[in-house]
Amino acid sequence: MIYETVAAVDLGSNSFRLQVGRVVDDQIYILDSMKEPVRLASGLTADKRLDEAAQARALEALRRFGERLGGLDGGAVRVVATNTLRVAKNAAEFLPLAEAALGFPIEIIAGREEARLIYIGASHSLPMAAHKRLVIDIGGGSTEFIIGKRHEPQLMESLYMGCVSYTLQFFPDRKFDKKRLREAQIAAAKEIELIAYDYQRLGWKEAIGSSGSARAIADVLELNALNPNGESGITREGLDRLCSLLIKAGSAEALDLPGVKGDRLPVLPGGIAIMSAIFEELGIERMTYADGALRLGVLYDLLGRFHHHDMRDSTVAQFRRRYQVEADQSERVEATALSALTQLAEGAPSEDDVQFLSWATRLHEIGISVAHNAYHKHGAYVLTYADMPGFSKKDQARLAMLVLGHRGKLEKLSAIPASDSAWKLVFCLRLAVLLHRTRDDRLLPAWSVKLLGNGFQLELPAEWLASNPWTAAALGEEAAIWKQIGREYLVKSRPARKIA
Repeated sequence: MIYETVAAVDLGSNSFRLQVGRVVDDQIYILDSMKEPVRLASGLTADKRLDEAAQARALEALRRFGERLGGLDGGAVRVVATNTLRVAKNAAEFLPLAEAALGFPIEIIAGREEARLIYIGASHSLPMAAHKRLVIDIGGGSTEFIIGKRHEPQLMESLYMGCVSYTLQFFPDRKFDKKRLREAQIAAAKEIELIAYDYQRLGWKEAIGSSGSARAIADVLELNALNPNGESGITREGLDRLCSLLIKAGSAEALDLPGVKGDRLPVLPGGIAIMSAIFEELGIERMTYADGALRLGVLYDLLGRFHHHDMRDSTVAQFRRRYQVEADQSERVEATALSALTQLAEGAPSEDDVQFLSWATRLHEIGISVAHNAYHKHGAYVLTYADMPGFSKKDQARLAMLVLGHRGKLEKLSAIPASDSAWKLVFCLRLAVLLHRTRDDRLLPAWSVKLLGNGFQLELPAEWLASNPWTAAALGEEAAIWKQIGREYLVKSRPARKIA
């Protein structure tokens, strides 16, 4: 379905932001924006748990966002959470409360997925150019580095350093001096060193900053003429002058300069320290600013899904190639599994179920490239921990669960609620894999499936079962496996029709 109005919500480590846009001719025009300085990262305790005060601030902001989003269809809204909820040990307990407050599901995305979306947003807010660009986004808890051309990212990385976390670590009392600044710069430089060689080898022509820290620094430099020759954006010389002024003032609060906004002031020291280290380590002399970032990238990625340019499909295709999946076999399994799902849904399965079952059938054998023994476990491990552009961590977990469950015992899936549609997908995938064990194009008999009160029924011709004892035995074993978890799996043989 295509929507005229779409919305993105970015649950960042420093601020929560909402952006509503109108879609016109494959372009998005921003209608409304909201920002709440939640400071989520400052609520992380020493043992990486989100404290109650931070949770309360977050839930209050989400209720306000939920009011603004009221009336929008779920398919027109995408909500992403970044670094703080990636690392918070109690994120799983907080997430249902947050979703209830907002009224929409929340995706916790991986660092490189965040980087991909940031680049898409930045590139759509800049004039089209044929040269490579380096986009850098200093967030509250992480910093993303992306090199790309036009709207396509080529190299992406996310480092665990942000304006909130660095301010808390190196400037806890908000005092700013030369020693603390140098310690923060050295810490950031050590992180950047890990990626500097690859980025400099690929190269770029233009450096771009996006999001709050880059915007705040650029504003201060421009409004106070700290850049040489009246240049715009961020320059190395301007950064050095700003650092000197901060050291002289002793704190960001005492820095009496136009352009320093109140909500950005508390985390400015950490952002400046990271930015100056980036300039030093990557040899940057000048950086311009892009208005678009994560939220705009989410909107354009959402728009792509409407037009069947879903990045997740591209990622699945790339994984099939990388892990040398046998295409003919996965296509056989996919066709049979989707047929079973259609029968179980009586002709109208949900789009979400169709997508996940299709992806699972295409990827269920990727573990064979690691080892044939327990290959479903290897495949599930890869899908859980690999960077998969377009997929949230929740999406990856669901996909990994289907691949893990496509063979072997089912007790390992005991965490799935009894009412979850995932059980239908597991049934369809296991059935399709079993029916195509011969891995050839021989035709299957006329078969049918249907839901039972607490399980499934499969019906096959009696003569086919008799002439395929290996498969018949395997179906008997399958029924026993489902019985072990308290679910029915009835294999019914259909007698041959008598000819009058």
